[in-house]
Amino acid sequence: MCGICGIATTRGGADLESLRAMSDLLVHRGPDSAGEYVDGGIALAARRLSILDLEHGDQPIANEDGSCVVVQNGEIYNYPELRRELERAGHVLRTRCDTEALVHLYEEHGLGFAERLRGMFAVAIWDGRRRRLVLARDRYGIKPLYYRHVGDELRFASELRALPRGEIDLDALEAFLAFNSIPAPYSIFRDVRKLPAGDVLVWEDGEVSLDRYARPGPAAAGELRDGDEAELVEELRARLRDSVRAHLLSDVPVGVLLSGGVDSAALAALAAQETPEPVHTFTIGFAERSFDERADARLVAERYGTEHHELLVRPEPELLLRSLADAFDEPFADSSALPTYLVSQLAAEHVKVALSGEGGDELFGGYYTYVADLTADRLAPLARAVRPLVEALPASTRKASLDYKAKRFVRAAHLPPLERHHGWKEIFSSDARAELTGRRTASDPVDVYRARYAETAGAPQLARLQDVDFGVYLVDDLLVKTDRASMAHSLEARVPFLDPLVTTLAFALPTRLKVRGLAKKVLLRKAVEPLLPAEIVHGRKRGFSIPAAAWLRGELEPFARETLSTGNLRRQGFFQPEPVKRLIDEHVAGREDWSRQLWGLLAFTLWYERHVEQEPPRLRSARMEALVA
Repeated sequence: MCGICGIATTRGGADLESLRAMSDLLVHRGPDSAGEYVDGGIALAARRLSILDLEHGDQPIANEDGSCVVVQNGEIYNYPELRRELERAGHVLRTRCDTEALVHLYEEHGLGFAERLRGMFAVAIWDGRRRRLVLARDRYGIKPLYYRHVGDELRFASELRALPRGEIDLDALEAFLAFNSIPAPYSIFRDVRKLPAGDVLVWEDGEVSLDRYARPGPAAAGELRDGDEAELVEELRARLRDSVRAHLLSDVPVGVLLSGGVDSAALAALAAQETPEPVHTFTIGFAERSFDERADARLVAERYGTEHHELLVRPEPELLLRSLADAFDEPFADSSALPTYLVSQLAAEHVKVALSGEGGDELFGGYYTYVADLTADRLAPLARAVRPLVEALPASTRKASLDYKAKRFVRAAHLPPLERHHGWKEIFSSDARAELTGRRTASDPVDVYRARYAETAGAPQLARLQDVDFGVYLVDDLLVKTDRASMAHSLEARVPFLDPLVTTLAFALPTRLKVRGLAKKVLLRKAVEPLLPAEIVHGRKRGFSIPAAAWLRGELEPFARETLSTGNLRRQGFFQPEPVKRLIDEHVAGREDWSRQLWGLLAFTLWYERHVEQEPPRLRSARMEALVA
């Protein structure tokens, strides 16, 4: 795992001072070593977190004659097989590092090299013979890559903080207010874009072109795996085991981020079975019982004799929110980033690599919204009739409370399938955004969903909605959260559910093996049933989350009012003070749960203060401090 950045220009030599400044801002991603490569107008840099071949894997890495040079952020899990294949083809590899295989694979397959990779990666390859720079991002979007192409100069980096700042992209802000995250290809700055998952970018003679090399997605209705359920259960368990085994490839210890849910519990169980030494597991809890999953996580840890580490969070929300604003390079307001940040901090005290359960819900049907999607057509008339009663319910502070889910359901049940699916999760509606910003825009953030949805005509309806979540919410929310929260502590997070062996089967499952009545993750739960305690297999949905609603009615209220004060909002110039004050007042009074909306406004305001009104912060993890000492 690393941080990478670079400059390509046709206007003379690359600016080395700028390159080094970019690299310095990524040091938390790779505190173990730093390297640079310069060839006229081309300059590449890498910050390394050493995982494989600790002594010889420093980047950049070149081919035999130095004509091709690579930097990479990520891990390639089929590296051993690729190495053997490349050596048979006559290539000479000087290290045991997976990054070296990339440059030789490019020599063999050209721009098709990325199709051969099983792993998570953001890669830059300079082809000195053809005088072209190639960027590629893994098919699932696990590893980030931003780029800025202005004139004939291209700059790229693992995080936005390492690129020049510019004007706020108001369309991206509109999307942030709808989703609490910013979907690709947008970034918060108008001149910077995210390289989409599964894309290759080529810079040549100052011009840029993009091409998609991979697009994982659901099978057509006639191609579903609708065979014997018992055989599919065994096949899924075997595929998960194979993926976990591959994701344990490392020369340093690997742990597991363990919530009380079935996804991370399954990873912990399989990792424990595949590891000769006790695996390290990590979980956190809160005093609020509905958010505390330590007891469930402990059941798994005790069953497999893991080296288990727990942290009870006694919150200092103000300090934590400021830390999150520093860690996230663009506005991000999924409140589960806070526990992910804390559990990553805990894990980084013991291991360099940790497995995490992202992707299981989107692939196997783990969200309550999928049950709502399947029942909405039948229940829409009833939802319309009872809506006045549901709207009168008092707002609870409990996790996934009944009143919260009921209000979400009745407000969106009458809409078309894609729009109601978004409605279950929408942060600010278009009318609320217009009131909040004081402007109406032609940009509709849901168009990102519509474009993805249009690509899967012919697949079952639920699979199409899952695919929207897989390609947008997972990539631009959950994986962003996991990457930034872990990398802030120089910890590599790996996601075994996002592996071709697993996703190929998941995308081919019929609806009945994912969601059946009120039951979710039907096949996955049966596959892991022999591995886990019954309380975990059949328990309610879990995951790292926080009591944000209660905090905003308690110890966090003064900080929220101060941060979102009229003076601050008018100075920054993006949000109208009156509707913001009303949201706070209604939430504190318990008339409505506006915690997600308020968390988003806090996240943006703090991010703007710390990344735009000031120089972008340099992150320093405990591991970095130890290296300095």
